[in-house]
Amino acid sequence: MVKQVRALSATGMLGSGFRESSLLRGLDMEPDFIGCDAGSTDSGPYYLGTGTAHFSDDAVSRDLRLILRGGRKQRIPVIIGSAGTGGADGQVDHVVELVCRIAHAEGMRFRLGIIYAEQQADYLIPQLRRGRITPLTKTPEPLTEEVIRRSTHIVGMAGIEPFIEALDQGAEVIIAGRSSDTSIFAAIPVMRGLNPASAWHAAKILECGAACVKQRQYPDCLFAVICDDAFIVEPPNSDYVCTPVSVASHNLYENDSPYTLREPAGILHTEHCRYEAVSDRAVRVTGSTFEPATVYTVKLEGAELAGYQSLFFGAIRDPMILKQFPTWLKGLTETLHRRFAEIYGEEVGNRYQLHFRTYGLNGTMGPLEPEKRIGHEVCLVVGILADEQELATNLAKSAAHIAVHYPIPEWSGLITALAFPHSPPELNRGPVYRFNMNHVVQPDSYKEMFRIHYESIGN
Repeated sequence: MVKQVRALSATGMLGSGFRESSLLRGLDMEPDFIGCDAGSTDSGPYYLGTGTAHFSDDAVSRDLRLILRGGRKQRIPVIIGSAGTGGADGQVDHVVELVCRIAHAEGMRFRLGIIYAEQQADYLIPQLRRGRITPLTKTPEPLTEEVIRRSTHIVGMAGIEPFIEALDQGAEVIIAGRSSDTSIFAAIPVMRGLNPASAWHAAKILECGAACVKQRQYPDCLFAVICDDAFIVEPPNSDYVCTPVSVASHNLYENDSPYTLREPAGILHTEHCRYEAVSDRAVRVTGSTFEPATVYTVKLEGAELAGYQSLFFGAIRDPMILKQFPTWLKGLTETLHRRFAEIYGEEVGNRYQLHFRTYGLNGTMGPLEPEKRIGHEVCLVVGILADEQELATNLAKSAAHIAVHYPIPEWSGLITALAFPHSPPELNRGPVYRFNMNHVVQPDSYKEMFRIHYESIGN
C-alpha cells in the first residue's frame, strides 16, 4: 500500500470564512487532519503591534466551531497556526478562550496543545550580542538593543518542530502562535515519514485554502493527498477547479521566487516540478526536492509604535493643476512645513512626518508604477504622523485649509483646489505601528524559543 497523508485545509485564514458544505465534503474525503492558518503580516504591523485580531470574535468562532466539530467527529487532529493574526502570546490566549467556550457549549473533550511564540528582550539581546541575529534584507534601521526593548511585541516564526512535539504528546487540537503557514500542513506528513519535498510543497499549496483554484470567488477549503513522490490537490467545492497553471502560480504567492521556499528546516526547490491534470478538477504535482538546512534559524517579526496619525484626502480635477501637479505638490509641501513651524516653532520638525499618496498617479504601486500619465482626476491622501495625537490633529487641520486653496500661477484670486468628501476633512487614526524586524535568529534549539502547554478540555 502506498504511504500517504490526506490533508484538509479549512480556509486561507481563520475568520475569513468557508462554505460549510465544502468542509463537510472535505471530511467525507477522509482527511488525516484539518489545518488552518490564522494570521499574517499582509494586513500590516497594527495587529502585532497592538496584540489585537484582524477578524471579529464572531467570525473566528463560526469557523472554529465547524472545524472543531469536524475534527472531533472524525477523531483527527486540528492544527491552527499564527493564532490571533500576529501570533503573540495574548492573541493565542484569546483564541484558546474561544476554543474553550465552543468546547464547553458543544460538550467536546480533547487534549489541547498551546504553542507560544512570543520572544522577550532578555532572550534576544544576548543573541544579538553573540552575533546570532542577522537581517534577511537591507533594513532602514539597524537592529539594536534599543529597537528590541521598544518593540511592543516580537514573535518567532515556528517551523514544524513544535507541532510535532505537541502531536507526540497527544495533542488533539493545537493552537499555535506565529508559525510559517506551511509548517501547519507539513508537520504531520514529515512526522509520519513522508518525503519532506512532497510534504513542504503540498503544504505551500494548502496554506491558503482554495486560493490555488482557477478564479476563486470567496475563501474556501482545499484537499490534498500527499505521497512520497507526488501530491494531488482538489477543491471539495464542486464549483471550483484546480488547473496546472492555477496550482503552479501559487508558488509565487507571498514569495519572492516561484522556485524556492525557505523554512527553518531547509529550502524547498520546485524548478523541476511537473503539474498535470488528473481530472477536470484535480492536479498532480511531482519533481519537488528539499535541501535540509545546515544551520537552523527562526524568522523574527517585531512591531513598535510609530506615532499617532491624522489624515485627510480630497479629489483634484482641475486640468490646470494636473498638468503641473508635481510642481503644485512640491510648493504645497514647502508651505505646510513653513506654516507648522510658524505655529509650533522650528523644533516641531522633529516631531512629525508628512506623507502624500496620490491615487491616479503612482498611488497604488508607488515608484514601481510604469504608467506616468495623469488621468482626468486624482485623489490626494495626506497623512501626518506625530508623536502625539493632538499634534497630528492640529497639523492636519492647518494642512487641510492650506491645501484646499493652494494656488497655481495661472489663477487669480481664491479658488478651491481640493474637493473634500467629508466634514470635517481630517480623520484621526490614533496610534499606528511599524515593523522593525525582518531578521533571523540562530537558536541552540527550537525549544528555547517556543513553549508548549497542555490542557485537558471537557474533563
